[in-house]
Amino acid sequence: MQLRYAFRLYPDPGQQRALAKAFGCARVVFNDAVRAREDARQAGLPFPKAGELSKRLITEAKRTAERSWLGEVSAVVLQQSLRDGETAYRNFFASLKGTRKGPKIGPPRFKSRKDARQSIRFTANARWHLTGSGRLNLPKIGPVKVKWSRTLPATPTSVTVVKDAAGRFFASFVIDTDPAADQARMPETDRTIGIDLGLTHFAVLSDGTKIDSPRFLRRAEKKLKKAQRELSRKQKGSKNREKARRKVARAHAKVTDARHEFHHQLSTQLISENQGIAVEDLSVVGLARTKLAKSVHDAGWSSFINMLQYKAERYGRTLVKIGRFEPTSQTCSTCGVQDGPKPLDVREWTCAACGAVHDRDINAAINVKTAAGLAVSACGAPIRPELALAQREETGSHGFPTQARAA
Repeated sequence: MQLRYAFRLYPDPGQQRALAKAFGCARVVFNDAVRAREDARQAGLPFPKAGELSKRLITEAKRTAERSWLGEVSAVVLQQSLRDGETAYRNFFASLKGTRKGPKIGPPRFKSRKDARQSIRFTANARWHLTGSGRLNLPKIGPVKVKWSRTLPATPTSVTVVKDAAGRFFASFVIDTDPAADQARMPETDRTIGIDLGLTHFAVLSDGTKIDSPRFLRRAEKKLKKAQRELSRKQKGSKNREKARRKVARAHAKVTDARHEFHHQLSTQLISENQGIAVEDLSVVGLARTKLAKSVHDAGWSSFINMLQYKAERYGRTLVKIGRFEPTSQTCSTCGVQDGPKPLDVREWTCAACGAVHDRDINAAINVKTAAGLAVSACGAPIRPELALAQREETGSHGFPTQARAA
């Protein structure tokens, strides 16, 4: 299983200029590849192969006066930019044929220097390495200072340097993890849990535990509004406007980081304490079209469920998703009689059949667990992990420390 470990970088001014040059060269090569394919499509010719594009846009372009500056950055960065273009077209054609899951995607677009996110990738043949002092030595850039928040569990296969909208630099390492070793580190348990996600409480568990929603965006709205007003008053194209834009981006990044950290801590806790977890397959896209859109996006249910999914696969746990149309809020968890729909302001109700008094959210969480078939597993029946897609991202400062930093 492949995961990404992200760490903050602190390049000096000279290294920032070198990184900006590398970002620009990778962007130019990507745009040249997109333009070459579009020209071939308009002329009715077959798309040029990857080898032909590499020879024309990198090897031969370096010998020309217009593209001679491509030789000032690592060749691996340029080759990986071409591979990104190939992957973008492959995903586009797969989306057209219907073989790619998710919504339809459009063809690759030209990249801009004003894009919020800039990135370059170094593979193993680029000969990057970690120095003895803990710095990341990149070809034609130099040793960059890294803020290590935890140790790497294995030797990375590649590293991607990212610059976000707030002007921060990150190094994202790709790690091949050992599932057997990960499962051995996870404590054994036979507990199962059902989760009902909401807005007032982020999650209500079938054992009665209620986890409040932090509402990171709502809490930061006053600061965000003030920063946005300052940005709107700055003259376009001025340096002060760029400073104000970065201030807005940093405020949004702080909200995003806090939300991701909360999701990581809660998902890791639930995975470590329970062998089986049941959640409802919510239609976040549909809920985002209602008047609750801002609160739905602030909760970040999809991100949380994705974390549960890849962590369950990594640590040998079971994650079961039930249908979104399951009447979990209408069914009595005691006798199983469906009592009908209820307005959202009804938080407690009494079953007309058996007289049991239910908390709406706890009752729904119990029904989620029952519908997933995990209720009988609490008696000792074995739980078999289901297949789950690998998640190629794991950020934050959480996790289980293993060994010294890998070089």
